[in-house]
Amino acid sequence: MPLAARVTGLKIMLNLTEEIAGRIRAHGTETYPHECCGALLGRDVEGGREVVDLLPLVNQRKDSPRNRFSITPEDFRAAERAAASRRLELVGWYHSHPDHPALPSEYDREHAWPWYSYVIVSVAGGEPGTITCWRLAEDRMRFLHEEILTTARAAR
Repeated sequence: MPLAARVTGLKIMLNLTEEIAGRIRAHGTETYPHECCGALLGRDVEGGREVVDLLPLVNQRKDSPRNRFSITPEDFRAAERAAASRRLELVGWYHSHPDHPALPSEYDREHAWPWYSYVIVSVAGGEPGTITCWRLAEDRMRFLHEEILTTARAAR
């Protein structure tokens, strides 16, 4: 079992650099009022998971991109290839919630997979706000909050 899949108490940790968090916020701002989406590339480390890079994707949802996002099988394969080319893993996904809190919706739960980290950034009136992270429980019935540790730069 990967280190990040182990839960000590109820605390799960995701490490983001300020630069990565800024890129997620910028992507949410750029696509507002529609949802942005992308892949989190990183690795499991002692004490949690770290995100080293992003792969911004185009929201493929045509019928309601303001409150839904869709990733195609081709996007998924591209994310896996991008991670492998950097000697990283596809560790999760990010998306924005335009004019809504950074909390997972029922739609998010129904379309999520256990193990992956899900970062959500709220974007209100075009301005990025809170970033949160979640991981779907193994029973797929609820999300577990994943605490975010933001650092100035990536650990080596």
